[in-house]
Amino acid sequence: MNSIEICVLSLIACFLLMAIGLPIGVSFAVVGFAGLSLSRGLNAALETLGAAPYTYASIESFTCLVLFVLMGMFAFQSGISAELFDTARKWFAKFPGGLAQATILACAGFAACTGSSVAGAATMSTIAYPEMEKSGYSPRLSTGAIASGGTLGILIPPSNAFIIYGFLTQTSVAELFIAGILPGILLTSIFIVGIAAMCKRNPKLGPAGPHFSTKERLASLRGAASMILLFLLVVGGLYFGIFTPSEAGAIGASGAFLIALARRRMTISGLLSSLKDTVTTACFVITLAIGAMIFNTFMATVGFTGAFSEWMNRVQVSSTVIIVIMALVYIVLGIIMDELAMIFLTIPIVAPAMAAKGIDLVWFGVLTTLLSQMATISPPFAMNVYVVQGMTKARLTDVYWGILPFFVMMGICLALLIAFPQISLYLPSVMKRA
Repeated sequence: MNSIEICVLSLIACFLLMAIGLPIGVSFAVVGFAGLSLSRGLNAALETLGAAPYTYASIESFTCLVLFVLMGMFAFQSGISAELFDTARKWFAKFPGGLAQATILACAGFAACTGSSVAGAATMSTIAYPEMEKSGYSPRLSTGAIASGGTLGILIPPSNAFIIYGFLTQTSVAELFIAGILPGILLTSIFIVGIAAMCKRNPKLGPAGPHFSTKERLASLRGAASMILLFLLVVGGLYFGIFTPSEAGAIGASGAFLIALARRRMTISGLLSSLKDTVTTACFVITLAIGAMIFNTFMATVGFTGAFSEWMNRVQVSSTVIIVIMALVYIVLGIIMDELAMIFLTIPIVAPAMAAKGIDLVWFGVLTTLLSQMATISPPFAMNVYVVQGMTKARLTDVYWGILPFFVMMGICLALLIAFPQISLYLPSVMKRA
């Protein structure tokens, strides 16, 4: 068999193992180990299996990831998500679709504290959905806004996906974080404008809510001020080169912990829960990294990685065509795995070919991250969709119909980022000169 046939059969084997309930990282490791045993011999496979856990569990990038996850856990304990929604609600509730717009803004604010799209979707399902349901909002608009707003958590820094992408491509994590700011603002704005357009066309989707006085709206800003300042400290430190990403994560986690203490929201049980959830997330990511790297070592051994790069160099296609192909691949992979698994599986193979074609890897990282989030809300299986459905108990069909307009909006954002790369690259270029 040639390398393409081996790759296809290996992926099918991985998917079958996942289908019977084996964790994604373990599925990658099992297939990769079996493939290395057949291609290079048992001793070589055992050497790879023995070296991979230490090699990939001890890298500095995972320290950065764990610290930012911990920052998100402490931010959740501080109650910032509810305060962000309350602030946005008081400013936007008077407009048709205002609560849905407030949900998007709260998701964007919460994304500045945690790098997980699922965490944002789950949190806002418990906070925003009851308010929208009580106000007579369409379940489709409500659930669609929550599921789609959650995707901002992986684009607006800090982002787990950017950390993993930076490790896999040896790209600056700080540059990737800064590169995600303007695209995150752009996507947030597109969502807000899209909601306004939908509700103008059909006011029954999201009826206008109560008016709040200027005094009430200004007073609501106090609740979110501490976390906004913390975000500006972390991102500003990265932008001006004061902190490394790991130091920024430590400062962010410490600051979120102090904010939770100052608000008297941090209990012993809350602290233990935050630490437990952080360790669980870290173990999941590291296991995924180990398995994916064993699998990618096998792919390189049988020549698939080199063959793919050679094919990319031979075929004269534009970056737009490449991104369209990647979009189709990610949507298919999104059926069975989350965004981090997709990035671990594809980037070691694709990124070298992109670099060889002269494509900026920071720009490509932003596009890849957005594509991975489109996959998390694309039918038939979408992680955010099932999280929102499980938390809200809405009909699954309503959630699927609800995310479709937002999927189109994400496609518009993707098209703009492809057409105007400087949206992603402007701030990193200024950061280099600062």
